[in-house]
Amino acid sequence: MIVGTAKIYLYADWVHSLKEKRMIVKSLIARVHNKYNVAIAEIENQDYHKSVVLGIACVSNDTRHANSIIENVLGFIERNTDALVEKREIEIL
Repeated sequence: MIVGTAKIYLYADWVHSLKEKRMIVKSLIARVHNKYNVAIAEIENQDYHKSVVLGIACVSNDTRHANSIIENVLGFIERNTDALVEKREIEIL
């Protein structure tokens, strides 16, 4: 069993409240989950309205497949948000 994980750090300068952030994050998480069927959640900085940290996980039987899924999800997130991508961390276990 191969587990692919990733963390993506986003900075959304235009967000002015936690309520607005939650709306944006929930929408992005739903779109990613529906398109790629991966586990995804906001995992850090939940009390900071301009910072979003998402954790993504997938399970596969092949390292290349797990890496491909994670890369596709990160690319989708980068293309579908106006937030600045500060950092990406990928780990295949």
